[in-house]
Amino acid sequence: MEKEKVRKQDEIIENFLPTSNESEIKDLMSELDREHAYREHKCWRQYITVVVSVLFCAFQLYATLSGAITAQVLRATHLAFVQLLAFLLFPASKKLPRHTLPWYDIALGLAGAACWMYIVVNFQPIVRRAGMYTPADLAVAVIGILILCESCRRIVGLPILIIAVCFILYAFIGSYLPGFFNHRGYSLRRVATHLFYNTEGIMGTPIGACSTFIFLFILFGALLEKTGIGQFFIDICNSIAGGASGGPAKVAVLTSALLGTVSGSSVSNTVGSGSFTIPMMKKLGYKSEFAGAVEAAASTGGQLMPPIMGAAAFLMAESLGLPYITIVKAAVIPAVLYFTGIFITVHLEAHKLGLKGLPREQLPKFLPLLLKKGYMLLPLIVIVAFLCMGRTAVYAALMGIVCCLAIGLVTSFADLAHGKKPSFGMNDLVEVACTGARNIISVAIACAMAGIIIGIVTLTGIGLKFGAGLISVSHGIPLITLFLTMISSIILGMGAPTTANYLITSTITAGAIIGLGFQPLAAHMFAFYFGIIADVTPPVALAAIAGAAIAKARPIQTAFNATKLAIGAFLIPYMFVFNPQMLMIGTTVSSVLFICVTALIGMFALSVALEGYAFRTVHAVQRILFGCAGILCVIPESKSDIIGLCIIGVLLAYQAVQNVMEKRRSASA
Repeated sequence: MEKEKVRKQDEIIENFLPTSNESEIKDLMSELDREHAYREHKCWRQYITVVVSVLFCAFQLYATLSGAITAQVLRATHLAFVQLLAFLLFPASKKLPRHTLPWYDIALGLAGAACWMYIVVNFQPIVRRAGMYTPADLAVAVIGILILCESCRRIVGLPILIIAVCFILYAFIGSYLPGFFNHRGYSLRRVATHLFYNTEGIMGTPIGACSTFIFLFILFGALLEKTGIGQFFIDICNSIAGGASGGPAKVAVLTSALLGTVSGSSVSNTVGSGSFTIPMMKKLGYKSEFAGAVEAAASTGGQLMPPIMGAAAFLMAESLGLPYITIVKAAVIPAVLYFTGIFITVHLEAHKLGLKGLPREQLPKFLPLLLKKGYMLLPLIVIVAFLCMGRTAVYAALMGIVCCLAIGLVTSFADLAHGKKPSFGMNDLVEVACTGARNIISVAIACAMAGIIIGIVTLTGIGLKFGAGLISVSHGIPLITLFLTMISSIILGMGAPTTANYLITSTITAGAIIGLGFQPLAAHMFAFYFGIIADVTPPVALAAIAGAAIAKARPIQTAFNATKLAIGAFLIPYMFVFNPQMLMIGTTVSSVLFICVTALIGMFALSVALEGYAFRTVHAVQRILFGCAGILCVIPESKSDIIGLCIIGVLLAYQAVQNVMEKRRSASA
């Protein structure tokens, strides 16, 4: 009997295991996410990238700990390493073989690094010349910018490159343009030197943040991955929600929310956790398009989840001159509302389809799992604790790294004591350095390209003009201005990685919102939210395409489903712009609680309207009423909240009465 029970349990487990193997996942990642289309060198080529990566990490840690390197020298050296590794690791095309290293890539990498090292070597003479640039300075600047653009094409993609090139062209031809786009125009010397040498250009705030705490947090993330925290998150979420109705979909939502603390890409988050959750959702009974959409919407929301927010939290803090912990606190409530909205929709879909959860006996137990592997959460706890104590992001990241290393050493000693091979050794440290160095490349290049855009904005004043133009077109009506800003942010965010996404959208569109008198933090968050949600919004919808590829579903249908699931991201930004108390700006605990409760009820009503199901099937008129009531609750105003709550209460009471009457009819029959 016992053997038969074990055999049946094994069959149940096998039925719910993902179908994609590791090779298929890697191929999918490299196809959809340029950051993962890197070369896997063999023989002597491997040692070149390993040595450069380790030296890069060592330099960054030395610069952080010593504080002896000036900002411009640090940023230039950071970019030199990035440019060299970019061409060593990433081929000119995804179709080219990834086991070779052509001579022209070595030449481009060395040339790109040399351009930035030119600033390091000639830093004092350049400073003394005070803007009087030589022909050699101009030549280095032009070559450096061109090589940067090529590395952007390879790694980050065409969208941000096209935007940056358009801005550069705008600097040259502004005198020929009409209306508020007109400016006097600038020469090649002025544009190139302004972008390359000035701290308002490529070496501005974005690359400054990237070369300090963003690098440390990416290295921290690489260490966390090495500890197996991703699988730990999946196990924890399975223990919490796996047995509930529609369990795998709820696990996908919770896992993506947790992985958002260490992942900086919607696509990689979708593929990473989706390779596990999507097949389970399909086998449970969810449609392919819905399964892929759930993972895409949840994984995209991972970029909105503090404390890291795909590194955008650090850039936002730098751009606004606010403490990092302020950004984290501001992002908490909107992110929770977003994930709650998806969770509710998934729950209603499961009940509508009559889906059950995974067998409880096959799921990990929460407390035993927490006692056995709970130490993996210590680095995250350490970081949050130090941030709450008022420490800088750099200090918190360093302490998180130290905590990760300490855990690695302790587990290795424990393995040795039990006669096992150490689970964390020198080879793992080298691998972490290589992963951290590789992961920073796309972020650094995106920050550098955003620096080009910011440099042109500061040179021409187009940012203020664009904001004024939006206000003029909308006649200063806040809702219309916000709507136009939303559309602009979605378009600008299509296909852009998280860091570049925030930098571009906030630079170009946030000014219009601030111009209407709204809070700068709310304006930046508004632009960021709609830039990120472009990852599930058709026609580009990279995260939705990734989810569709794993689910073997139709991409456009998956994207539309993901957009429906992410409805909260289209409403929440309007809420916190009109009511910045949601961002914990000038508010009390009771006010925040009231806003959260009414917003959650509103999200529930909107989910019912979209799904057409609450306690039972909801017909057309009721769906419309639920939708209107949900919007009334979402609007940050007491009167609208009361009206919305009353409508929702009446509708739910009507559904409950219908259920009771149906049960009585069934009993009498």
